[in-house]
Amino acid sequence: MKTLRAAVLAGVAATTVLVAPTATAASSVDLRWELKETGTTAQFRGLSVVSNDVVWTSGQGGTVLRTTDGGQTFESVGPEGAEDLDFRDIEAFDARTAVILSIGEGGDSRIYRTTDGGKTWDNVFTNAEPTAFYNCVSFFDRKNGLAVSDPVDGKFRLIETHDGGKTWSIVPSDGMPPALPNEYGFSASGQCLAVAGKRDAWIASGGGDEARVFHSADRGHTWTVSTTPLASSESAGVFAVAFRNPRIGIAIGGDYVEPTNGADALALTRNGGKSWREPHNAPRGYRSAVAYHPWFGNVALAVGPTGSDVSLNGGVTWRQFDDGSFDTVDCASDGACWASGQDGRVARLALD
Repeated sequence: MKTLRAAVLAGVAATTVLVAPTATAASSVDLRWELKETGTTAQFRGLSVVSNDVVWTSGQGGTVLRTTDGGQTFESVGPEGAEDLDFRDIEAFDARTAVILSIGEGGDSRIYRTTDGGKTWDNVFTNAEPTAFYNCVSFFDRKNGLAVSDPVDGKFRLIETHDGGKTWSIVPSDGMPPALPNEYGFSASGQCLAVAGKRDAWIASGGGDEARVFHSADRGHTWTVSTTPLASSESAGVFAVAFRNPRIGIAIGGDYVEPTNGADALALTRNGGKSWREPHNAPRGYRSAVAYHPWFGNVALAVGPTGSDVSLNGGVTWRQFDDGSFDTVDCASDGACWASGQDGRVARLALD
């Protein structure tokens, strides 16, 4: 309850600031990450926050951790025999049910599903296409979800499920615009694929001449694409997208080989991704993940290897509040926000 109360106070403070956002007022909200002991040095790029108490995270060496007591203890619940896999994304529905995605070429791209808290896992999808490389998975609800691969035959490839991840099938590519030369997604945080509402989905890309965002309004069957102001290169582009609703969203990224360079690394949309604009200021470095607070729509969090930032006005201005390294961030419907990253770092957001 103490943490929940802190979250409420943080939200109230943020709401007060948002009435008249100023640099002085914004600095009055003092956030910090409360690190938890995980007992591992694995890098966790997959994170799914179910509630203040229930959190799942996944990463290197086939590692999957689960806590059901708000981070007091973590249980290692990864699939047996998966030590060579890197689980870059995870989607959990409750303390017992979760879907994890491993990345890699060919058969290294897999999806596993558990319904008993990780005691047992079913390998529900193994990629059979040699040129596919799956990066991210996301669910509209407990039944309907998508996973996205880098382009196959010139178009981003998607698979879909309608039974909570038990079975997956390839989505026909007829409705997908062609990819640019060298265009691909980044599996840095599990956020290169995002959904909002019952039918809208977005794919983030980079690698080519333009950093782009694809949008679907029919659960992934037809897509449009727009160019963002973010820089793009072999190591740069849009690494993550988050949407507060089907209209309002943030695209974030940068160049991971220049982690302290925050130029051309964030953009905002108010029309579902049809067009993008740069904010007044942005985080001072490359950021791999972004999330909206579920209670206060104007509050957003961004994380990356050189720090964490908060915006109290929908992404227009940002303030760094932590200089530690994290790869991804996620918030639950009860207001709890967590981050995870390298060296086994998992933390809960708190208010000083």
